[in-house]
Amino acid sequence: QVQLVESGGGLVQTGGSLRLSCAASGRTFSTYAMGWFRQAPGKEREFVARITWSGGNTYYADFVKGRFTVARDNAKNTVYLQMNSLKPDDTAVYYCAARAGPGIPFGPWGQGTQVTVSS
Repeated sequence: QVQLVESGGGLVQTGGSLRLSCAASGRTFSTYAMGWFRQAPGKEREFVARITWSGGNTYYADFVKGRFTVARDNAKNTVYLQMNSLKPDDTAVYYCAARAGPGIPFGPWGQGTQVTVSS
């Protein structure tokens, strides 16, 4: 099973950019689909983006389409979330998670990284 550690969060102004990274331990990283989720204060965790094990397919929540890009480097056991044109509504703790196959719930999860977008 992989273990995940997110990094790259921080404070940014509206319209700015951040790149989140999720580093995975374990030799089976390349077999997992990976997802990014977020949770804002007082709200439930929501799906942001995901990428297949090969990186050949990506999927996004409507509210990030055209602004966020998910990518992975299996040689580095890392998945990325490039976030552009950030808005205050993007403020949340961002989590990455692994999924062993279609229909299998995401898990394990990382500890999260805080993203704060100031207006």
